Amino acid sequence: MATARKRQISLTDTKYYHCISRCVRRAFLCGEDRFTGKSYEHRRDWVEEKLLKLGSVFCIDVCAYAVMSNHSHIVLCVDDKKAKRLSDEAIVIRWHKLFKGNWVTKKFTEGEPLNESEQLILDELVDKYRERLANISWFMRVLDEDIARRENKEDNCTGRFWEGRFKSQALLDEAALVACLAYVDLNPIRAKIAATPETSDYTSIKKRIDHAKLGKQPKSLPFKLKSYIELVELTGQCIRADKRGYIFEFQPILTRLNIEPENWIKLTTQFSRVSHGAVGRERTITAYCETLQKRRRTNITNCERLLA
Repeated sequence: MATARKRQISLTDTKYYHCISRCVRRAFLCGEDRFTGKSYEHRRDWVEEKLLKLGSVFCIDVCAYAVMSNHSHIVLCVDDKKAKRLSDEAIVIRWHKLFKGNWVTKKFTEGEPLNESEQLILDELVDKYRERLANISWFMRVLDEDIARRENKEDNCTGRFWEGRFKSQALLDEAALVACLAYVDLNPIRAKIAATPETSDYTSIKKRIDHAKLGKQPKSLPFKLKSYIELVELTGQCIRADKRGYIFEFQPILTRLNIEPENWIKLTTQFSRVSHGAVGRERTITAYCETLQKRRRTNITNCERLLA
């Protein structure tokens, strides 16, 4: 039985979550279908454009993403403090960028006075919108529903496009976060879609490199952008079928996070395969399970082995 989403999300323990959505049909999300020869490459634009738009509307930062042929990887950071800090007007304006709202919210944004009953309705709606704008399930729902509708329309069919639920993993500390970010950013290289990070279209690593060229530091990264890009580049060079992974001794992030080079290669090439559930060191997993009142510390063995 699938675990309820509220039993997987604990903002007390971490703001970072790795989300994966997969298609149910053989027809591609993106890329080229080798059986029919039809290209769906333009759909990558749809996903990236919608994803980045949602990142500017929700109080959720998009830390990493990779749009693959039949699935997408996204790492999200929930800024719930920002959601609480925004004014009622700001919350309604953001919500109207996604949905029409109703006559009360429209009346409010147009500056018209509200009577007592209308104000009560507005207050209730604002509380609901505020909660949703810091909710990962709502973020993924808006993203996946929009893409599914557009693709069903293009394919001239109906029915489910995505699997029933997206998968989410809690990233409980910096070690888990940096490993997952690199895993997501290197997806196209492992899949041989791209040869280098800077040519990996529709990925966050390409956006990060563009930021680096402008001398900007993304606010969603808790470490230096330059060090991270260098680490991803070096890791990408190590991912070869005919060569055992090797990390140079001097690596700022790995040294600080105390991750063994061989474990790093395994994490960044098999993250989803070796980590089923929340990811982090023993202390952070224990705290996370206590918060959510989980009896079993799922994934603790792999985490102890790979993040030790």
